[in-house]
Amino acid sequence: MYLKRLKDLREDSDLTQIEVSKILNITRPQYSLYETGKRDIPIDLLCILAKLYNTSIDYIVGDTNNPTRYPESNSKK
Repeated sequence: MYLKRLKDLREDSDLTQIEVSKILNITRPQYSLYETGKRDIPIDLLCILAKLYNTSIDYIVGDTNNPTRYPESNSKK
């Protein structure tokens, strides 16, 4: 499910796979593997994508249908 969301988020932001791959500092073919589900997306890249699309990782991976990003925590651990 999140694979479709990943593509939808990219397209809704009017970005190409090349543009997103440059943001993630990876190759376009590597990014394509994430979008097609042929490779799992590392958590560090999911974090970047969530910030890029102003949503949560939970939304990208399909754990929630609410695209709203979680508020930043003010507490320091």
